[in-house]
Amino acid sequence: MEEVRRSIKGMESRLSEQLERRDRVLKDSRDVIAASSRAIIDVHTGRLKEGEKELAKAKGLMKSLKKSSDGSVSRYLVSPEAEVVEASAVISLAKGDEIPSMADLGASPEAYLLGLLDAVGELKRLVLDSILQRKLPKAKKYFAVMEGLYSMCSPLAVYDHVVNGARRKIDVARMLVEDTRGLLAEEIGRESVSSTMARLEKKLAGA
Repeated sequence: MEEVRRSIKGMESRLSEQLERRDRVLKDSRDVIAASSRAIIDVHTGRLKEGEKELAKAKGLMKSLKKSSDGSVSRYLVSPEAEVVEASAVISLAKGDEIPSMADLGASPEAYLLGLLDAVGELKRLVLDSILQRKLPKAKKYFAVMEGLYSMCSPLAVYDHVVNGARRKIDVARMLVEDTRGLLAEEIGRESVSSTMARLEKKLAGA
């Protein structure tokens, strides 16, 4: 039994170290998530420069987190990294740029997929913001990206057992796209009526 006792003692030490690493990762992950969330909020409130600073902070924290982590806690990195992917996508689109690739962000496949799917919800907000600002072409552009992301990501629902939560997020993305399509169609119809009325008024005034 002495050998078993020594084995248990060694195992306890290793598990304790692993628990400490997990706790550190979870704490640092919260900082990454918070900075990413602030970056997205800054975009929606018109503070793009501040958002870029918050994103840079989130990326720096994430880089340090990945360097200091090992395989035993790698599963805890997916969530914060997905938040960085989401914020990166939103800020790039708000600047008129393309969404960064997985390689550009150095993200894992799981985090990249989940981050892109989460970005669909933020794109709906950008569509609505553009409609409120009477910027219909911009709203159409954001919606096209929404639709494209859903279309490209939806076939990956079959990998839900590998990417936990992928199927649920894909279902949510589908509902968001359909809902936004209805809102945009309504606004396009309203814009068309307004344009027709304006032309008619102009014609009557000229007569």
